[in-house]
Formats: sequence, C-alpha cells, structure tokens
Amino acid sequence: MRKKLPIGISDFKRLIDTDCVYIDKTLLIQEVIDKGTSVALIPRMRRFGKTLNLSMLQYFFEKREEDTSYLFKSLNIWKDEKYRKMQGQFPVVFISFKDVKYLTWEETFKSMKELISQEFKRHRCLTEGNILFPEEKEDYQKIIRKEADQALLAVSLLRLTEWLHRYYKKTVIVLIDEYDAPAHTAYVGKYYETFITFLRNWLSGGLKDNVHLERGVLTGILRIAKESIFSGLNNISTFTVVHEPFRDKFGLLETEVEKLLEEYGLHSKLPEIRQWYDGYRIGSCEGIYNPWSVLKCIEANSTLAPYWVNTSDNALMKQLITQGSDDLKADIEDLLKGKTIEKTLEEGIIFPDLEKSPNTIWSVLLYSGYLTIDAAPSYGIPCRLRIPNIEISELYKSVILDWFRKSINENKYKLLLNSLISGDIDTFSQIFREFLLSSVSVFDVSAEESEKIYHAFILGMLIGLKDTYEVKSNRESGLGRYDVMLIPKNPKDLGIIMEFKKISPFKKMDLETAVNSALKQIKDKHYALELQDRGVERILYLGLAFEGKNVLIRHKFKT
Repeated sequence: MRKKLPIGISDFKRLIDTDCVYIDKTLLIQEVIDKGTSVALIPRMRRFGKTLNLSMLQYFFEKREEDTSYLFKSLNIWKDEKYRKMQGQFPVVFISFKDVKYLTWEETFKSMKELISQEFKRHRCLTEGNILFPEEKEDYQKIIRKEADQALLAVSLLRLTEWLHRYYKKTVIVLIDEYDAPAHTAYVGKYYETFITFLRNWLSGGLKDNVHLERGVLTGILRIAKESIFSGLNNISTFTVVHEPFRDKFGLLETEVEKLLEEYGLHSKLPEIRQWYDGYRIGSCEGIYNPWSVLKCIEANSTLAPYWVNTSDNALMKQLITQGSDDLKADIEDLLKGKTIEKTLEEGIIFPDLEKSPNTIWSVLLYSGYLTIDAAPSYGIPCRLRIPNIEISELYKSVILDWFRKSINENKYKLLLNSLISGDIDTFSQIFREFLLSSVSVFDVSAEESEKIYHAFILGMLIGLKDTYEVKSNRESGLGRYDVMLIPKNPKDLGIIMEFKKISPFKKMDLETAVNSALKQIKDKHYALELQDRGVERILYLGLAFEGKNVLIRHKFKT
C-alpha cells in the first residue's frame, strides 16, 4: 500500500507516526553538528521544508520523558554512532513566527507574547522544586500568564536558556522558525522599526555571547540585514541560496522526485514535472524541485498547475513589479522570454530600502523563490538570475494579467490587443486612454510617473500576444533604439513599431508636436528595417505622446 502524502504536515513525529512519505533529510543534523557554527541562519524559499526540518532537529536533539529515538532508526543519521549518541541529549527551545502577520504592533506583540508563553508552558518543569529563585519564578509566571511587559519579554529567550541549562546541566539548542515572517507586515503597517528593535533585543539576548547556548538554527525567507537585526552578533553565520552549506537539505533533488513518482506510478510524468517545478539552484547544487508543488501535483494525479500560491507574498511581488522602475520592467520582460539577467545582490534586506535600491528588489525576488541563480556564484561577480520553471513564469504572468484586469476588464484587454494588431487604432486609442486613467488610480502611480504604466503595458502585450507576436522593446534597429516592436510570427500579419514621448514641463512642446516627432523618429531612424528583414511587408508606425494622465496617439502605415 502506498504511503500517505504529508501535505500540510510539518510536525516530524506526526509524519513518521502516521506512516507518511518522508524524504530523508536527516543528514541536516550531521551538517549542523559538523559545521560547528554557534548560530546558523538558513534562509530558504517558502514551502521548501523549513518547518519540517526544524521539527526534525527538535525531535532528534530534545531530551524528553518519552523515547523518540525510534523516529530515526531507519533513517540516514542513525548509521553513525557519533550522531546516535547525541539523540535526546539537549534541552531545546523551539518557536515559530510563521503566523505572526498583523498590521499593528499591538497585535504583533500580543501574538509574540502568546507564542513565548506557550514555549514557557512546555518547560513548566522549571517551576518545580528550587531550581528558580522566587523572583525568577515570578517572572516565569508573568510570561506564562502573558503579563510580561516589553522589557521582560525582550530578555525571555536569554532567561529560558539560562534556566534550562541550570535544570538539565546541559547547554541549550535554540530553533527559531520563520524569524522574518512579521517583518513584511510590520513594514506595510508602518511599525517596522518598532518590531525590528524588539526582535534585535530578543535575538541578541538569547544568541549573542550566551554561555547557555549549545547551537542555534534560524530559518526564514529573507536575510534581514545584519546592521538592523543582528548588530554585534558575531557568532552567527548565514547560509543563503548562493552559499554551499546545506545546499541539498531543503527542496527535493531529482533522485528524490524520481523515487516519489515511482512509488505513485507516475514516473512517465517526470519530464513535464521537471519543466514545471524543477530549476532551482542552491550554491552548486542544481536541479532542485519545489517540494510543495511536487506533492500537490502527485496528489492531483499529475495534474500540472501553479500550486505555489500565497496571496500576501504575491502582493509584495506585484508591488515590486508594477511600481518598479522602467529598467526593472525591461528586465522582467527579458526574464519572461527565458533569458538570464546579471545583478549584484544585496546580502542583507532592509525593507525601507526596497524603494531606494534596485538591487534589494532582485535579492527579495531571489530569496523568495521568484528567481534562482543560473550558475554557482563567484565572490565579487554579479549573479546571473533566471525564472526557475513554468510554475513561476505562470505566476509572473498572473500578476501582470491581474494588474490589467483591475484596470480594465478582460474583454476590453483582449479588445485592446486585437484592435492594435488589426490596425484599428481609433478603438485602441479609446481603450488605452481608459486603461491609463484606471491604472494610475488602481496602483497609486502619480501622473508624473505615468510612464511606468506604459512599460507595464509592454509586459501585458508580451503575455497577451505571446502566441502570435514576438514583443521587443528598447532594442537597437536601423540608426537608433526603438521603444517597442511587435514582430508577427506570420510575416503576412501586421508589424508594429511604437515610439513613446513624454512631455516635460520644462520643454515647450505640446502633445501634437510630440506625437508627430515620435512618428518622424520611427521613419528617420529606419526602425522598420528589422521587420523588413523578417519578411514583414505591412508595417504600422504608432506614436504615443503623454503628459501625466493625458495621451495622444497618432499612426501611419509605412508606404
């Protein structure tokens, strides 16, 4: 009988006890021990097995009344006596912030109080006997009753490790899951600095120069900059997706996917599943699959679909893309065409810098799993980035299409594109004006920045016309650089060259003059040469001049 799929199960003991499929990642234990790092921060993509791996570490190391060694006896870690001897030998603190996502500091602090209280309750044995002094017992009870003030809660991690060390006479292992989960909502809710200050104090107290600490392992999605959260924490080592350590301990390798598909009689589906869910690279380890999507695909009897969906994460991605610079949209265009781009990454993320530093945006997209590295990175050399697979490509497309649907309905979007490629510019102009006005309103783009709408429109064309047209932008042709070119895959169809002109308040030029200048530029710089070289005979010149929310469109057919 086939084992059950562990979809939605992140507790290691429950997974083993209920005889679910388990891809053996227990050599993570060996790597944590042998690495010798006092505190390891391991950021990985969402749903890549972080919580399950930390749960596995907890059940391996934690000294409990019940014997949990049976969980590991058939697994890789049990083959070496050196590691077997360490099973069940340490007190463990395990706290997960994965569900702490509130829009106010008050709600976030209340939630953190609850989580820390639950962990203190789990170690209630500390209050028995005379291990704690009376004043320590009082603080312990305050934390359990969720009556601790911010100052007491900030030192709670340090105090708990101290008291556990005293009780068990063994140093403590600290596991923090999704440490960065509240950071994004804190940024959106405008209490980022308050949250980061508290988290810095709480983590530093428990991890920095703590004589009661045996090992610390933190997971999350982003590496929040050391300056803002780990200041002075010299004993922490970070292992992101561009580093070698732990490269094969999160996500599924091809051999592991093959074994899974064999068990469920789906081995013939491997090539398609590879295209959809493979493609991630961590350090030098390539061919890493998204485990959540693979399991969901197997559950659905190999139905291929984008399973890796989370509304809040996609909202950040949408914000980064739609409100990003023109250069960013041009890079997204290249990525959607299957190309790689080269970027210098920011090692640490500071959310307020998202609006200032374009490199920070690429780091967020990489660490979140919306991009992957194309080759093992070398120190000081920009990383080559690409979209990993069809699933993520579809996610980009859905974000862009959703952006259009909020601006104009789907029927008008299709009519917009169809009127353009059929040469019905009157209809195109009417719908495009409506699209421009709606987009500025929906996405809070100021009239002065409305050119961003045009570049997003290019992305919309790239997706909506992908079956019949090659959409190129900002590329050399003839004597200059055109804005947009639509190259029909069938040379008998209409080829289109578009030139945008923005009216500057400092230049004495009206919309009519600007749009005529755009049409003249297309002709004078011989932009049509590339289309003619492709055998396209019917060519449309399209000039678009805009000033804030106003746009004037003129056209002429090449004679």
